[in-house]
Amino acid sequence: MQALRTAATGMAAQQLNVEVISNNIANMNTVAFKRQRAEFQDLLYQTLESAGAQSSDQGTIVPTGVQVGAGVKAGSVYRISTQGAMTRTDNSLDLAINGRGYFQVLLPSGEIGYSRAGNLSVNDQGQLVTQDGYQIQPAIAIPQDATGITISKGGQVQVLQAGQTLPAQVGQLELVSFINEGGLSAQGGNLFKETAASGPPTAGLPGVQGLGELLQGYTEASNVDAVSEISALIVAQRAYEMNSKVISTADSMLGVANQVKS
Repeated sequence: MQALRTAATGMAAQQLNVEVISNNIANMNTVAFKRQRAEFQDLLYQTLESAGAQSSDQGTIVPTGVQVGAGVKAGSVYRISTQGAMTRTDNSLDLAINGRGYFQVLLPSGEIGYSRAGNLSVNDQGQLVTQDGYQIQPAIAIPQDATGITISKGGQVQVLQAGQTLPAQVGQLELVSFINEGGLSAQGGNLFKETAASGPPTAGLPGVQGLGELLQGYTEASNVDAVSEISALIVAQRAYEMNSKVISTADSMLGVANQVKS
C-alpha cells in the first residue's frame, strides 16, 4: 500500500522540521543568530490515467486524469536574514551592524570567514578579535596605553592614549555583503563561509553603498521569535501525528484485506 511509504516521508519531513525549529529555539540568545525555515517539495507522481487522454472513438478526452502522489521531501533549509534587535551593552568593543553586511574574520586555516556577531575583544597582542580569538580583517591593533576606544558609525577606530588630548586613528573597519546571503555556509561559532550560491563578497565601508552602519556599545540579538517558533512546533507535531495516524490506518486496512477469505 503506497499510503505507508507516503506517510513515512511525511513523518521524516516533520522530523526535519522539528529539528530546525529546535535549533532556532536553542539559539534564541545567540548574538546575531539568524533563524532558519525548512521548506518542502512534493515527490514524483504515479500517473494512472493521463489528463487529456482520448476516452472514446468520438474524440472525447479525460479532463483531469488520475495521479497519485508519492509523498514529500526536504527542498531546502532557508536562512532568514532579517535584522535582529539592537541590545545595548555599553561595552566599547561590542559592535552591532545596523543593516546589511558581515565582518571579515581570519580563520586558523588562512581562509576568510564572515560573521555578524560583533561581541569583540582584544587579545594579548592588542589585536581586535572575535570570542574565539580570530582576528578581524583588516587587522586592527589597539595600543597598550589606550585609555579609551571610539568606533564611529563609518568604522573608524580611534583611541585616546595616556598623555594625549586628541584621539588617534588606529584602523578602519570594513564590511562585506553578498548577493545571496541565504547561500552562505554556516560553520558554527557564528561564522559563515562563501559558496558558489552566495556569490563573491563585495567589500566596502560601513554606511556606504547599501552597507549597514556600526553601533558601538550594542550587539545584535537573534531574530528568533519565541511565539512563532512554538506555534510552528505545535503545527509540526500535529502533522507528525497525522502522518502516524495514516500509517496506522493503512496497516488496519491491510489487516482487513488479509482476513478476506475467498
